[in-house]
Amino acid sequence: MVDYVVYGRGSFNQLDEIIAPHRKDGKPMIFLVDHFFEGKPLLNRIPLRGNDKVFAADVTYEPKTTYVDQLANHLKNEFGSVSGIIGIGGGSTMDLAKAVSLMMNNPGSSADYQGWDLVKFPGVYKAGIPTLSGTGAEVSRTTVLTGPTKKLGMNSDFTPFDQIVLDPELTVDAPVNQRFYTGMDCYIHCIESLQGTYLNEFSKSYGEKALELCRKVFIEKNEWNNESDDQLMMASYAGGMSIAYSQVGVAHAVSYGLSYLLGTKHGIGN
Repeated sequence: MVDYVVYGRGSFNQLDEIIAPHRKDGKPMIFLVDHFFEGKPLLNRIPLRGNDKVFAADVTYEPKTTYVDQLANHLKNEFGSVSGIIGIGGGSTMDLAKAVSLMMNNPGSSADYQGWDLVKFPGVYKAGIPTLSGTGAEVSRTTVLTGPTKKLGMNSDFTPFDQIVLDPELTVDAPVNQRFYTGMDCYIHCIESLQGTYLNEFSKSYGEKALELCRKVFIEKNEWNNESDDQLMMASYAGGMSIAYSQVGVAHAVSYGLSYLLGTKHGIGN
């Protein structure tokens, strides 16, 4: 589970204070930010210190192992090591941040670690800040990557974020279609978890709450409002917790195939 969770409107403003204890002398914090935010006000709110760097994460396509390796090798060559990786964006950006963090301390290619408990060493400090709600990437123990031969996660106890900041205000400018399809990822997580053969009471408790929140947002409401953003962000968290303690089902399995062969976006594929 994620060690430290901060939730609430405006909580992004606490980021400087939150990451301060994890800074190491002379080693930068690296902010991987969804390229959607290039030229937008959010970039000016990132608390840069010293030699910190912001990288625009190109998530036009879902993360590839080659892109993870490229970023990690660039950081190693430029800085040697870093204080941490902060992922700000949707599920693809957060998965990218988790994977780069792991590859800062593990040898070889990220493709070598696509599977279950193959990661040998903890990554550098990593924090996730979702700007879309639904994937559950902020709490999951996997980072789903498209490799040279398969689309599969780096599933390990070292994969979850050390810290997440859940600020519903950050989702307000999300495009309507993207918001819907990402929200559907959460809804489908819940269906698969609650109908799956790996279901247990821990998973069931989170899955039922997430499904209840999804239905409030997508079925009971006539229009989107601030409460919808709050509810879907918590549905994403609970849905991610539910799936982490059970398993995804056939919808996700088919979606991975569509993504690998055709480049279909994850939420649409589901």
